[in-house]
Amino acid sequence: MNKPPKILASEITPQALYEGRRQWLAQAGWSTLALSTSITSLAWHREARANERLALAAKPNPQFFTAEKLTPYKDVTSYNNFYEFGLDKADPVVHAQRLKTRPWTVRVEGLVNKPRTWDIDELIKLAPLEERVYRLRCVEGWSMVIPWIGYSLSHLIKATQVQGSAKFVEFVTLADREQMPGLKSRVLQWPYTEGLRLDEALHPLTLLTFGLYGEVLPKQNGAPVRMTIPWKYGFKSGKSIVAIRFTEQQPRTSWQVAAPHEYGFYANVNPEVSHPRWSQAQERRIGGEGGLFAPRIKTLPFNGYAEQVASLYAGMDLKRFY
Repeated sequence: MNKPPKILASEITPQALYEGRRQWLAQAGWSTLALSTSITSLAWHREARANERLALAAKPNPQFFTAEKLTPYKDVTSYNNFYEFGLDKADPVVHAQRLKTRPWTVRVEGLVNKPRTWDIDELIKLAPLEERVYRLRCVEGWSMVIPWIGYSLSHLIKATQVQGSAKFVEFVTLADREQMPGLKSRVLQWPYTEGLRLDEALHPLTLLTFGLYGEVLPKQNGAPVRMTIPWKYGFKSGKSIVAIRFTEQQPRTSWQVAAPHEYGFYANVNPEVSHPRWSQAQERRIGGEGGLFAPRIKTLPFNGYAEQVASLYAGMDLKRFY
């Protein structure tokens, strides 16, 4: 008799997400027929996305580059965590297509001398766009290598003249029930919020992101603007941002509120600190040969960016400040 395949703990859906997914489907009025219809309509959505793909010019920056094999575009754009559009990783590619990304504004507020509401197209033009190849490591144990397009968040911070009393920056994601069916879920409190310490936000690696693979961000990947912070777990990189707020106090972030024993404020990739339900020592690279059965690779401290960012945490107990 053939033995069933060994399922890794990191591939098991957490109970809270499983129960939340069932509740969300019930509240949304889904049936077996509706689920089947959504699957068969996926080809239509792919065709629609292909028609919406717009080029976004950017100059490659060789200082921010890895020679690792890029994750295929189709995997980058179809395997996503974006709970505002559903709890399964296949949900965003279907449901995010209803998102309207124009008009779009981003409020920059709080402890700044020049608060302002930016039109998205003005924000894109604030600084020269760069293409940077970053790894993205998710707390669930999988990773991707993606050519992102954007510029260092420090450009926006300098333009708004952040006050000396500011110690943190908070990112707020759109929360629109008409466009985002996942908001029916009670897994998280909405809107989704994340945050950084100000010195982390000022680091050159911290990317205000508008595109990937030479094109504007697909909706399922956080259009029209998101954060990309490559040395931290993926949940720190907020998507579809509508507000950036500078504060003196550390902001309460969504996953900290939902599960503080599992998700810390810093969320630095650390193979020596396990998630309560699985190890972080290894990861599965999405899009590699072998698919789900591809050999797992060793996770690097700070996701391989230790040389650039480890000094930010000198003297800190990274097991306590996880």
